[in-house]
Amino acid sequence: MEGALASASAIADQRQKIEQYKHILSTVFSSSDIVQAKKFIDHMLSDDVPLVVSRQLLQTFAQELGRLQPEAQKEIAHYALTQIQCRVVSFEEQVLIIREKLAELYESEQQWSKAAQMLSGIDLDSGMRVVDDTYKLSKCVQIARLYLEDDDAVNAEAFINKASFLVSNSQHEVLILQYKVCYARILDLKRKFLEAALRYYDISQIEKRQIGDETIDEDALEQALSAAVTCTILAGAGPQRSRVLATLYKDERCSKLKIYPILQKVYLERILRKPEIDAFAEELKPHQQALLPDNFTVLDRAMIEHNLLSASKLYTNISFDELGTLLGIPPHKAEKIASKMICEDRMRGSIDQVEAVIHFEDDTVELQRWDQQIAGVCQALNDILDGMAKKGLAVPV
Repeated sequence: MEGALASASAIADQRQKIEQYKHILSTVFSSSDIVQAKKFIDHMLSDDVPLVVSRQLLQTFAQELGRLQPEAQKEIAHYALTQIQCRVVSFEEQVLIIREKLAELYESEQQWSKAAQMLSGIDLDSGMRVVDDTYKLSKCVQIARLYLEDDDAVNAEAFINKASFLVSNSQHEVLILQYKVCYARILDLKRKFLEAALRYYDISQIEKRQIGDETIDEDALEQALSAAVTCTILAGAGPQRSRVLATLYKDERCSKLKIYPILQKVYLERILRKPEIDAFAEELKPHQQALLPDNFTVLDRAMIEHNLLSASKLYTNISFDELGTLLGIPPHKAEKIASKMICEDRMRGSIDQVEAVIHFEDDTVELQRWDQQIAGVCQALNDILDGMAKKGLAVPV
C-alpha cells in the first residue's frame, strides 16, 4: 500500500494522479481491508497530497462508504472523522457526506440517538459553504424526529427551537407538517398536555390528503385526534381544559374513537371509577404513566383532579375523610390537591381546616347575573331601534 501511494504521489500530471488514487481506493474497498483504508485516509490528509486532490478523493471515499460491511463502515468512518477534525474547515463537504452515511446506517439499525448525534455534528452555519434555509430546516427537523424516537424531548426541543426560526419563512409544506408533529410530541413528552392537545388537534384538521410526496391517510389523522383527546384528559383539571374538552366532544369524528366513552364522561364531569381508569391506562404511552415526585403517576394525578372537580359539582361541602374515600387517597393528600386547585383558580371553593371540611362554590349565580346583563344590553339596543323606527329613521339590518 505504501509503495502504491508513494508511486501515485510522484505522478506529476494531476489527472493521472487522481485516476491512480481512485484505482487504489477501489482496491481498498474491494478488499474491505480496514487497515489499508486507514492508511489511505492518513495519506490523503498528509502534506504529500495537494488539497484539490485530497478533497476530490475523500469525496469519492465518502460516497463509496456504503459498499463496506456495516461494522467496517462505522470503524473507518469514525476514524476518518477523527483524522479530519483538525482540518475540518477544508473538508466540510466530505465530513457532511460521511456523517449522513453514518446516520443513515445507525437509523437502519434503529440506533436513533446515535443517528441524531451524527447529524448534529454537521455545521449548518458554516461560513465556508452556502447552506440554504430549507436544508437547515430539514436537518433540524430530522434530528428532532430521531431524538423523539428515543423519547429524548430535551435534545429534540433544542433542534425544534432552531427550526422555529426557519419554519415561518418556509414554503415547504412537508417540512412544516413534520415540524408541527415534532413540536406536539415534545410538548406531550414534557407533560404540557393541554398545549400538546391543541397542537395534535390542529394537525388532525388537515384537509389536504397529498402534501408534496407525503400522503396523509385517515389513520394518521385519527391517531392525531386520539392523541389530542388523550392529552386533554391527562391535562390539569380547570376552565382551560373544559374548553378544549367541549371542542373535542362536539367534534363528530371523536365519536368513532376507542377512547370516546371516557371523553364523554370527562366532558360531562362524571366521577370516573377504577375499571374505567384502568381501561384508559392501557391506551397510554410510558411517559404518560410516569411516576411524579409526590408518588402519584401522571394518570393518577389527572384522574384525582378530574374526580375532585366533578365532586365540586355534586356537593356543597365535604369532609376531608369523605373526600379521601371518594378519591381513593389519604385525606391529607386530598386536602393538599384541593388547596392547590383552588389557589390556581382551577376550582372554586374554600377550605375550613378547623372543621376539616371543603366548601365548594357554585358559579350558577354568577352565570345568571351574566345572562341578565346580556339580556339588559339586548333590550336597550332593541329600545333604541324601536325609537329610530318611530322617528322614521332608517334602521340598519
